[in-house]
Amino acid sequence: MDKGRFLIETHLRTKRPIAELAAAHGVSRSWLYKLLARYRTHGPAGLEPRSRRPLRSPTRIADQWEDRIIELRKELNDLGVDAGPATIAWHLEQRGDTPPSLSTIWRILQRRGFVTPQPHKRPKSSFTRFEADLPNQRWQADVTHWTLADGTTVEILNIIDDHSRLCVASRVFRTARSADVVRALHRAGQQWGYPQSMLTDNGSVFTASARGGTSAMETELLALGIASKHSRPYHPQTCGKVERFHQTVKKWLTKQDPTTFTKQLQRQLDAFADYYNHQRPHRALNRRTPAQAFAAREHAYPTRPLIDCSGYLIRHDRIDRSGRVTLRRHGRLHHIGIGNAYRGWRVIMLIAGLEIRILDQEGNQLRRLTLDPTKDYQPIP
Repeated sequence: MDKGRFLIETHLRTKRPIAELAAAHGVSRSWLYKLLARYRTHGPAGLEPRSRRPLRSPTRIADQWEDRIIELRKELNDLGVDAGPATIAWHLEQRGDTPPSLSTIWRILQRRGFVTPQPHKRPKSSFTRFEADLPNQRWQADVTHWTLADGTTVEILNIIDDHSRLCVASRVFRTARSADVVRALHRAGQQWGYPQSMLTDNGSVFTASARGGTSAMETELLALGIASKHSRPYHPQTCGKVERFHQTVKKWLTKQDPTTFTKQLQRQLDAFADYYNHQRPHRALNRRTPAQAFAAREHAYPTRPLIDCSGYLIRHDRIDRSGRVTLRRHGRLHHIGIGNAYRGWRVIMLIAGLEIRILDQEGNQLRRLTLDPTKDYQPIP
């Protein structure tokens, strides 16, 4: 039973003074007197708990503001783009208004049923984030899938700038091939400038190391002087920015008219890229657009030496503790001596038949030889 009800009923039944009951039970006398007055006016219903909400709140936002915020929330949701409090505030500012605080917008969305609090979610402060210091210092690229209206599955190649989150390419293919990625790279490079490095996963369109061969993408990056980096297998967090961009693109596409042809889908992707780059404020960029963040700093550029790989197979390796690298040819292992001074160095091996060139990561040639297939160990001359 509620303590207030119990004490008032005790007073009425035993005639025990209010002050004595209050002192014995550690409650306020004024509170008990208030309850007693409500009982005498309304009967037992007067003892029911009442809301402490004030009759009026001078600081409460006007209903017209609430309606505009909810209208904008629905508009952004229908468009398939971010519709959080910060984005709503940004759009209101672009329309010449002075929006309320983000916490006020969040409370409005929560009160109207558009936001569900999730206190169990992992706090953002617990994540370790990395970001390139300059535009074009690192591009992230990845391929995702999308289903057309007729049930056909196509592939979308997305490339974004790690520093500014700028979408430099979003291209659709029936099946993405390494040559398609190369064309997309050149197209983006001509528009935005070539990057200093490329970060991708280990997909076959980006690297052929798992097959013991060389992809067109690897060859082109070496020829352009662009460093190639790959994420650890089964660790998509390394390419987290482009992985998150996939979700943003798909959220947009689900709100668009279903398409049957890749050309129609490409037009939708082009429209989204333009909106995303130039109109959508990004949370990670202090509510700037990616295009604004991209233009705010000097741009990085390829710094590796240009390596002509035409006619060569490419292999990335590390010199072991004995100062050697190992090459398998026709099922036979050949150990190629480089020198103890280079132990642990990462190298690039260019292989054309029996001719082998071994370069460091800066493109400096460490050794060039013609492999003797009759010997397991190729000594340093």
